[in-house]
Amino acid sequence: MSAGEKIDLFTQMVRIRRFEERCIRSYQQGKIGGFCHTYIGQESVAVGSISVLDKDDQIITAYRDHGHALAVGMTMNECMAELYGKFTGCSKGKGGSMHFFAPDKRFWGGHGIVGGQTPLGAGLAFALKYLDKKACSLTYLGDGAVNQGAFHEALNLCALWKLPAVYIIENNYYSMGTSLLRSSAGESLAGRGIGYDMEYEVANGNDLYTVREVTARAVERAKKESLPTVLEFQTYRYRGHSMSDPETYRTKDEVEEKKKFDPIALYQQYLLDEGVLTEKQMEEIDEAAKKEASDSVDFAEESPFPPEEELYTDVYVNDEIYLAKHGQA
Repeated sequence: MSAGEKIDLFTQMVRIRRFEERCIRSYQQGKIGGFCHTYIGQESVAVGSISVLDKDDQIITAYRDHGHALAVGMTMNECMAELYGKFTGCSKGKGGSMHFFAPDKRFWGGHGIVGGQTPLGAGLAFALKYLDKKACSLTYLGDGAVNQGAFHEALNLCALWKLPAVYIIENNYYSMGTSLLRSSAGESLAGRGIGYDMEYEVANGNDLYTVREVTARAVERAKKESLPTVLEFQTYRYRGHSMSDPETYRTKDEVEEKKKFDPIALYQQYLLDEGVLTEKQMEEIDEAAKKEASDSVDFAEESPFPPEEELYTDVYVNDEIYLAKHGQA
């Protein structure tokens, strides 16, 4: 990567962190309703993996989707407005925190059902193969979702039909409030791919360079050989499962110890050591991210709620309108 590209990835990670911190503040002020799952601590996984993709590759994830949304190029304005339930939001204010969508950026959600996105990721890969595109799908899931039947059905079909799919398990060691040790058997979560003759790899999810390298290998396998891969990136979330999480299942000492491996601090030090980033640039990037997050709140506050007639739209797909919009009519 060039110096500029490295700084861009650092900027993306900082933007995600500052956006999420501003989300927490707005939620605590009662401005955001429903569930809200923040991505603080896992920024390097989304940014690093998405950074190796090409224009036809597709992305789908679960409900902890803010980081992925910003990493694919969605604006803070449309994301914050969605959290506020406003019509200017990426899903017209109808989806909230768990249902960010941007089909124009090949981003298919944001799904509230645990593991519900995993068969859809297989479907995206099937479509790419059917259309004879040299592309792949990236499907993100948490460590808790590996125990869902839909995930195993998806892996079976991916292996059986040799689909260009990459499944990324973001292992933050807690399925809501249940420790990984109490919820999942086996030495590694990605190792479950063995049962379907799938390649798998386990790596440090806090190291952006490692995430890029490991993901790039899986993406290349998908495109060149049309074969699926299961990846497990070991990471950690510094905040609760959601904003309503009492966090009584882990100690403050544990969280503080894990903060020694903060992905942003780690990557920042890499760039400082490489002479790519200066302390002054770092401060400027951070201040710009804070301002952008603050401005997005102003945008959300000033935006209108969806009009009443929107209750009856987007319920079913209108094929003619959809095809015309996408130049396929």
